[in-house]
Amino acid sequence: MISKAFAVSVLALGLTACGATTQGAITGGALGAAAGAIIGNNTGSGDAETGAIIGGVIGAAGGAYAGCRSQGGCAWNQNNPSHSRLYYDERARREYYVDERDGCTYWRDGEYRAC
Repeated sequence: MISKAFAVSVLALGLTACGATTQGAITGGALGAAAGAIIGNNTGSGDAETGAIIGGVIGAAGGAYAGCRSQGGCAWNQNNPSHSRLYYDERARREYYVDERDGCTYWRDGEYRAC
């Protein structure tokens, strides 16, 4: 019980420190996992674990997209004051930027790179 309470506390703290994209991904993933577990348990072979995994992945992707859209767009925009200048990743041969709100890096098209 203590470990579950600790995990919830860490998750809540993490949500307060993240930007809208990350918050959306975490929230969407949690809600999707819960819904997937319920649906997976009540349909077909009754496999809640697989349902939770599928629901979590779909929920995280949807939540990240919604969070990104709430910030005014996912792709790099020179007029967005929270987007840094573009940097070039030699190995990936792609440009990326740092989102000053959450400290994470994103590819120029808005796809998550690293945090």
